[in-house]
Amino acid sequence: MLSNETIRNITERGVSNIISKSEFIELLNSGKTLRLKMGFDPSRPDIHMGHVVGLRKLRQLQELGHQVILIVGDWTAQIGDPSGRSATRQMLSHEEVIANADSYMRQFFKVIDHDRTQVMWQSEWFGKFTLADVIHLTGKFTVAQFLERDDFAQRFQEHRPIAITELLYPLLQAYDSIAIESDVEFGGTDQMFNLLVGRELQGILGHNRQQCFMMPILVGTDGIQKMSKSLDNYIGVEDSPEDMFGKIMSLPDEQIIPYLEYLTDTSMDEIEDLKRNLLKNAMNPMGIKKNLAHHLTTDFHNIDLANDARDNFERVVQGRGLPQDIPEYSISNSTQQIHLLLKDSGIVSSNGEAKRLINQNAVEIIPISGSSYAVDPEMNELSLSPGDVIKVGKRRFIRLI
Repeated sequence: MLSNETIRNITERGVSNIISKSEFIELLNSGKTLRLKMGFDPSRPDIHMGHVVGLRKLRQLQELGHQVILIVGDWTAQIGDPSGRSATRQMLSHEEVIANADSYMRQFFKVIDHDRTQVMWQSEWFGKFTLADVIHLTGKFTVAQFLERDDFAQRFQEHRPIAITELLYPLLQAYDSIAIESDVEFGGTDQMFNLLVGRELQGILGHNRQQCFMMPILVGTDGIQKMSKSLDNYIGVEDSPEDMFGKIMSLPDEQIIPYLEYLTDTSMDEIEDLKRNLLKNAMNPMGIKKNLAHHLTTDFHNIDLANDARDNFERVVQGRGLPQDIPEYSISNSTQQIHLLLKDSGIVSSNGEAKRLINQNAVEIIPISGSSYAVDPEMNELSLSPGDVIKVGKRRFIRLI
């Protein structure tokens, strides 16, 4: 039997909802080694801190002796699941799926214990599926049931397209639970419908019904929207130490407590004390954020790199100094079209991003002699010299040679 404190920590910290919580606690206390299902569609090759919230919960249960089953959605990734998006997702080739999966798993095992994880590919069972199997599976549910899903319902009401392949997605994800005999499936709150379809299908086919374990959605660095690479508000687990530290420091103060709760092992008593002190303005949020940034950077890199990242932040951002190692970019003449220079040097990804940052006064020239100045949005060309430094935002620099 687990202690009440351990059960509370598992079922309440970094948890949005469990269906059914009472059944899940009963399973925890049964002594059975639980099969914990985590599926992922390798539609993108990157993992960010939003994914880490659920991965930490899996690791916590691994350390109690339970088994993680990681399902690589090499079939469903080629279909695409909107999960709250307003449009269908582009299908991927099998080659793209394999490449993304390799990258994903490298990052996945930064959090999860590799030795206590079984990796399975959907093609192990769907590769044997016939058309008859698909038809048999679709006969277990009605279209009306699937239109209860919020994103499908909204698109249907607005007469926007829903591909039949999208309706298959929850069914295929549900069948994964049958194939691996899942006891508990993990996902974000945006995956609740799909997890419940798996639970329902298990019941229909006479299996024990899985528990649906849903984690909260982590807010990104903008402090408003769900962390997402497409919104450029993410902190990647493979970000450089300097970027990781700097992005965490850019978080709004109100996100300090959720990040501590979801991404660290800081005790809840200590977190409650910090929360009270922050509300009373009895503590400087900057110091707490520095500790958080140092903690997470150490977790995903090491303490020496975390120390260097902290020193770099204090020197560059707080002290308005320059980093020690600035990438160099060669110029052939003194007159430069600034948009092209920013793009060609790789410090921005496109001319559009360059223009947006210049319009926001986020591009600064630090001459080898003289005072620094922001690039005027009305100026297309600048006179620059070798040795000048271009600063974009707070953390991106290039030195001209």
